[in-house]
Amino acid sequence: MATTTTAAEPAAETMSAAGKLKGKLLKSILYVILGLIAVVQILPLIWLVLFSLKDNQEVFNLPPLALPQDPNWGNYLRVWTDGNIGLYFFNSIIVTGSAVILTILLASFVTFAITRMNWKLNKIVLALFMIGLMIPVHSTLIPLFSFFLNIGLMNTHPAIILTYTAFNLPLTIMILLGFYYTIPRELEEAAIVDGCSIHRMFFQIILPLTAPVVATTAIINMIYNWNEFVFVNTFISSDSLKTLTVGIQNFIGQYSTDWGAIGATLVISVLPLLIAFVFLSNRIVEGITAGSVKG
Repeated sequence: MATTTTAAEPAAETMSAAGKLKGKLLKSILYVILGLIAVVQILPLIWLVLFSLKDNQEVFNLPPLALPQDPNWGNYLRVWTDGNIGLYFFNSIIVTGSAVILTILLASFVTFAITRMNWKLNKIVLALFMIGLMIPVHSTLIPLFSFFLNIGLMNTHPAIILTYTAFNLPLTIMILLGFYYTIPRELEEAAIVDGCSIHRMFFQIILPLTAPVVATTAIINMIYNWNEFVFVNTFISSDSLKTLTVGIQNFIGQYSTDWGAIGATLVISVLPLLIAFVFLSNRIVEGITAGSVKG
């Protein structure tokens, strides 16, 4: 028996070493694949930055990823001042920020009422909100145009903010639902025993607990609101109220187009989304993970 055990040990060690080598090889292959995916994702951003530093002649005569012969940093200053991009950027922040905050607050109220309160119509109300996911967004363009025209909200930021909020609510509620179901009811019972009102319990206990999933919904809503074009182009006619996505058309003329200025505008418009994603990326992963399992 002793001889058998001694002979088996080197074989086991060999198998263990082979298993570790296989694991390292698979991990290396995975890193290579992820690296290639990262390059594919980052390449368009690099191309866009290079594009924004070229003039029209270099845009058409140089290869897409070629460095500009004389980087035209003045494109950024020109679009920010002469092209009113600073104003459009500020308008985008107002519209996007207001819509995101309003959507998250309303969705949190609705989700809290559906998941933490017992009332007869909670399932019906949830079903009505979920129906909103099946409505094509831009099929409501003409009815909304007529509605805002009749109530005097045409050519105002509230028309855009309310539209974004209404269409983002169903998806936001759906994402929040999974997380709210995981919150232990003992927290609420302990708060009520301590004399905490329902409003204080929501804002001081429940809402802070949902920070990860709120970050997830915030970045999703922000991306949609920031990049949306059709509603702004339809509801807003004053140049002073336009957002970045519509204001970029100023650089497209009837006979010529300033491609470098367009590239600079696109870089400016992408930066807030990149910054928000960098700061919220950890929260986004936590929110997706936490909201994927129903307790």
